[in-house]
Amino acid sequence: MTRSRILITGASSGLGAGMARAFAARGRGLALCARRRELLEQLRAELTSAHPEITVAVRALDVDDHAAVPRVFTELRDELGGLDRVIVNAGIGKGTPLGTGRARANLATATTNFVSALAQAEAAMEIFREQRDGHLVLVSSMSAVRGLPGSKAAYSASKAGLATLGDALAAELVHSPIAVTTLLPGFIATDMSATAGDARMVAPLDKGVAAMVTAIEKEKPRACVPVVPWRLLAPVLPRLPRSVVARLG
Repeated sequence: MTRSRILITGASSGLGAGMARAFAARGRGLALCARRRELLEQLRAELTSAHPEITVAVRALDVDDHAAVPRVFTELRDELGGLDRVIVNAGIGKGTPLGTGRARANLATATTNFVSALAQAEAAMEIFREQRDGHLVLVSSMSAVRGLPGSKAAYSASKAGLATLGDALAAELVHSPIAVTTLLPGFIATDMSATAGDARMVAPLDKGVAAMVTAIEKEKPRACVPVVPWRLLAPVLPRLPRSVVARLG
């Protein structure tokens, strides 16, 4: 099935902007939202110049404003004439070791990456249930498979919560026309992964985005990306000694 109208949150930079470019190249209509409207306008100008046949709608949205999420999603749906896929991509990577007096960063990460993702899933699912069709994509992380320590602990926990939400929805909707995919990206070269423990494990942005888009199009319930090495490491990570996991952090 071709999903021709795709909404992406956190679309102003990084993985979100990369996915927007990839789907635009496939001729898909796009609804893009993020906090920075000016970057969205620049991206829209770039995409419509390169692909004049597509429609690109943009809205400023802070996903932590939970009341605004369903309103913006509905506006974008109406502008595109429907939504076939929603990619819950907006997230942050702030964090400090717990108990070091800087809890605000961890609470912000937990809120944006899980609570606000839940608000986006609620808004998307309301649209999909009404139209009895759609594809929800939740961008989690390989850190959901095995929590990373120190400053990444709250991030890992938030992404684990999101992955569990995706698993629950996929089970609930197994016989439904609504599909759910949980993506678990490994380290991909964005600003958020700049402090990854081992640069050799960081995939170039174009390779990482291509792997994500390929997995999204297959609409499987769960996908580790890029496939190499992360699909191979997924069953190994829970069994690694804590000393090894500490180095990954």
